[in-house]
Amino acid sequence: MNIHEYQAKELLAKFGVSVPAGHAALTVDEAVEAAGKLPGPLYVVKAQIHAGGRGKGKFKELGPDAKGGVRLSKTLDEVRANATDMLGNTLVTIQTGEAGKQVNRLYITDGADIAKEYYFSMLVDRATGRIAMIVSTEGGMDIEEVAHSTPEKITTITIDPAEGFQPHHGRAVAFGLKLKGDLNKQAQKIAAQLYEAFVATDMSMLEINPLIETEDGKIQVLDAKVSFDSNALFRHPDVAALRDETEEDPAEVEASKYDLAYIKLDGDIGCMVNGAGLAMATMDIIKLNGMFPANFLDVGGGATTEKVTAAFKIILADPAVKGILVNIFGGIMKCDTIAEGIVTAAKEVNLSVPLVVRLEGTNVDQGKAILANSGLAIVPADDLGDAAKKIVAEVKKAA
Repeated sequence: MNIHEYQAKELLAKFGVSVPAGHAALTVDEAVEAAGKLPGPLYVVKAQIHAGGRGKGKFKELGPDAKGGVRLSKTLDEVRANATDMLGNTLVTIQTGEAGKQVNRLYITDGADIAKEYYFSMLVDRATGRIAMIVSTEGGMDIEEVAHSTPEKITTITIDPAEGFQPHHGRAVAFGLKLKGDLNKQAQKIAAQLYEAFVATDMSMLEINPLIETEDGKIQVLDAKVSFDSNALFRHPDVAALRDETEEDPAEVEASKYDLAYIKLDGDIGCMVNGAGLAMATMDIIKLNGMFPANFLDVGGGATTEKVTAAFKIILADPAVKGILVNIFGGIMKCDTIAEGIVTAAKEVNLSVPLVVRLEGTNVDQGKAILANSGLAIVPADDLGDAAKKIVAEVKKAA
């Protein structure tokens, strides 16, 4: 689960992390009011969307010469003008793709006198089972180019969660940032605070770009992006309450209500599978046969008829879907349960695209009988290879 920058900063501040003063705003008037609470004389108006590259982004409705999603304002009138430009318009960044994201809220922060920008991030390194703390002296909007062209400027410190953050980790961070004296001590302290926040709230990713040194010699977090481990949210109801569903794909939001693992993709063959590995294999074999999957959807090992019905409806709600491949291996999951869900959903939505179903495993004969007696134009398949060939052929025939 992702959260907005202003939410991330409020959360980090609870762990003692230094952040500039700021307030969220949902309307132009709230933006001006928020700026009025800050000391000034410089205010920063920041679009709040779940994507990076906002500063270099462009608003679809404002033309190519308009400013991006992070703007400096020297007066309250400029705050009002910038807020009016941003709210309700679509910001396109390198991370949003051409569709962009509509800006529904802003973050008005106090301006900072920046002496130097740094980069800091943390993530779970699944290859080592440790937490990776990544720092660079080259912070700012072009960190991707730094990683590509001058990777030697990036330092990675790995931390064993069983050991926790130790003083030598803090010293390694300060050394990687080439800081001395009091700045060195501040960097060690903020690294420890950020590690504490990361672990305590079950984050999966924390990115601060930039981490800044101010003209008066202070280390501050100027921007923050945070993602949480969704499987751990039950331990953090306060974090779960920060979720902004308007920033997520509606189908993925609907899928989460039924505990379905669903990710929308750009293809035209809808997939319903049980098990992540089998789902990946199914998507691969669709591509091998010349077409592309429209989604990743894992119904899990113990899905009910209701859950399967919901999954089927979610796939069919995607107008890009030209055919559906159901691939189920029944272990804990029973094939007759899958079949009942497919038939129920197909009848409710008046199925109008080709459907190929491959069932194998527990209660497979009952499941095949349910499909055969449904009165629906369901094409059975013997195995995964056969299923992929049939769904591609059916879609091409229907085109």
